[in-house]
Amino acid sequence: MVIVAFLWLMDNLYPLNLADKTGSQRFARVVVDQNGRPLRAFADDKGVWRYAVTIEQVSPRYIEALLNYEDRWFWSHPGINPLSIARAAYQNIRNGRIVSGGSTLSMQVARLLHPHSRTLGGKLKQILRTLQLEWHLSKTDILTIYLNIAPFGGTLEGVQAASFIYLNKPALELTHAEAALLAVLPQAPTRYRPDIHQAAAQRARDKVLDRMASLAVWRQSEVAQAKIEPVYAHRAKQQQLAPLLAKRLLKQDNSTVVQTTIDGELQLALEDHLRGYVQNLPPGTSAAVLVVDNQTAAVKAYLGSADFADNSRFGHIDMIRASRSPGSTLKPFLYTLALEEGLIHSQSLLADVPRSWGAYRPSNFNNGFSGPVSAAEALQRSLNVPFIDLLERYGAARFVAKLEAAGLKLNIPGGKANLAVILGGAGTTLERLVGSYAALARGGKTVSLKYLHKQLTQPVSERHFFSEQSAWIGYQTLSQISRPGSLNTWSMLKSQQNLAWKTGTSFGFRDTWAIGVSSQYTIGVWVGRPDGTPLPGYNGAETAGPLLFGVSDHIQQQVLPPPKPEDVEQQQICWPLGLPRGNTPEHCHQRKQAWTIAGLTPPTWHGADAGAWQANPQPLWLNSNTGKRVNAGCDAGQKQQKWVALWPKVLAPWLPYEYKRKAQIPPLDDSCKTPLSRSSSVPSSVLQITGIEPGSIYRTASNSTVLPSVILQAIGGTGGYHWYINGRLRYQGVGSGGITHLLDSPGHKQILVVDDGGFIDKVDVVVE
Repeated sequence: MVIVAFLWLMDNLYPLNLADKTGSQRFARVVVDQNGRPLRAFADDKGVWRYAVTIEQVSPRYIEALLNYEDRWFWSHPGINPLSIARAAYQNIRNGRIVSGGSTLSMQVARLLHPHSRTLGGKLKQILRTLQLEWHLSKTDILTIYLNIAPFGGTLEGVQAASFIYLNKPALELTHAEAALLAVLPQAPTRYRPDIHQAAAQRARDKVLDRMASLAVWRQSEVAQAKIEPVYAHRAKQQQLAPLLAKRLLKQDNSTVVQTTIDGELQLALEDHLRGYVQNLPPGTSAAVLVVDNQTAAVKAYLGSADFADNSRFGHIDMIRASRSPGSTLKPFLYTLALEEGLIHSQSLLADVPRSWGAYRPSNFNNGFSGPVSAAEALQRSLNVPFIDLLERYGAARFVAKLEAAGLKLNIPGGKANLAVILGGAGTTLERLVGSYAALARGGKTVSLKYLHKQLTQPVSERHFFSEQSAWIGYQTLSQISRPGSLNTWSMLKSQQNLAWKTGTSFGFRDTWAIGVSSQYTIGVWVGRPDGTPLPGYNGAETAGPLLFGVSDHIQQQVLPPPKPEDVEQQQICWPLGLPRGNTPEHCHQRKQAWTIAGLTPPTWHGADAGAWQANPQPLWLNSNTGKRVNAGCDAGQKQQKWVALWPKVLAPWLPYEYKRKAQIPPLDDSCKTPLSRSSSVPSSVLQITGIEPGSIYRTASNSTVLPSVILQAIGGTGGYHWYINGRLRYQGVGSGGITHLLDSPGHKQILVVDDGGFIDKVDVVVE
């Protein structure tokens, strides 16, 4: 009883030092990819790399190698193996020095928990601590402690840390050769370090392999194959994959090992690709890339900056979460919502002409106006005026509310929705854009992105954005945009024919975007300067577009479009009416193949026309004798009715003569003046540019430095004139006075004038 009481007292006075070595605060934290491979690690509060691991999380091969090489009788002895101690004592006396300690794994754990001197007294303390350890803990607990705190060189402790750092894999995936290496490494962590002393490490490893063969634990064939495998340390230092995401997720998950949805191999390849890509861009330029699996909403690659370690490119700033102007990347959403609403079909006739909304006079990025364009073409070419017109019809406040309800929140200066939103007059993040673009491949439903592996067992969080039918038509429209670069490159041959994509460039060239969608993945790319300074001349198509397809080429996927839903069909429609051809072929000036929903073919909208005709086709009464126009009540003898399909009058400068109103609508019969003359679509004084012949070529004389110029002047029209050169408003004035404009650069020049009544005239010239 006295002895028992004494042991109890000593046990309480000198408890085991378990908390200091194995407490949760003593473990490092690591963020790993979908397969458990490390992305970024964070040392414990003393700078030690040690990761919590259980026996089940370690390869059985390692457990076999460890126990058979270090302590064959671990599961049966009481913590001390008298035969091993006797053998070690004999060897030490015979050699006159300490050559063997005879320590069991339990004794090694006791020494790691309570270090001691290599003297007889130190050994006695170790034995007592070992017995104390065996008294309090099970064999499984003791082995687990060893797996977590065994030394592996430098600040590495535990088999999981050694496996992560040296082999870039979790301890569960160790091969026979790797298991043998890590089993022997704690005997001499410095001498056997595989990243420094490969030859010594290989000799020690082979010694373990021979032991496993001699004990018949592993087959001879397995050992022979393992010996062929060279000793190689994958990395001697902590790698930094997805460093910005890793830092972000540590705040969301308290686990010591945070497992993400990231594809580590893809992440590594894209980080290498991105570092090389930005080297050809101006100083201070960064980039961000986000890749999402559409089916699971899992994020597969997360590159918040071009290079985390490059301070000159603001590598520490996560541009996936930064609010920036989205440029034209919101246009596909207005297109799909307008399709769903029945405002347009894919080939609805829109007007790409100079327009003003109060003081707001937007222009196009492509240096000109195209006149009549389809809704699909306007989206594919990212024309601005047609989409501002469409947003006015849909409603800016309603559009912004739809975006927010679907999870795409915009930060609008002043907080009030306006027409500039569709051109990027707001802020949002790459993260929100990618989740929203995924709706094109998910039947019109946006997704909340998943970053943690444990979230994959949870249902995908989705919101309705637009209909399945309009999503499919939107995908088809965007998939027809040509890939940037040469069609003869190997990259083009790899696929991506059906990648639906859209670019965007913010005002002042501060942000360039490219978002691509396939049936399997959504990829988002941003390029710019995090400090907001512009990149003049760099736009989405030429800067972010090639990066988007470079990322897509790294992804192993078969690019297929989503299946066509019911109620989507192709119909032949006619311009200018926007309706099916029907039984009036004379009204079908141009034929188009349109995607429609439920057979609906909304007619062409004429709202941009001041004093527009309310009916189209327009009914006219003609004097049968003169062929001139009269009204129905005019007593001018025999009359006949004629129906005329009218184009929006703002498109007149782009139309062949036979489609212009002055060619389609006969003049008034002088014998029957009617109120109709006051609402004629043909103005009494037609706006016309004078002094410049269409198609003229201007050259600078070879012996002169004087630049060619033109005099901008016009006649007719109403009120003041607004002159556009290649789509940019340059001059404004009243009356017909001439303005001298220097032709200071070669190329095609579109010269266009608009009066206050909305009438337009244009000429095209060439400067050589």
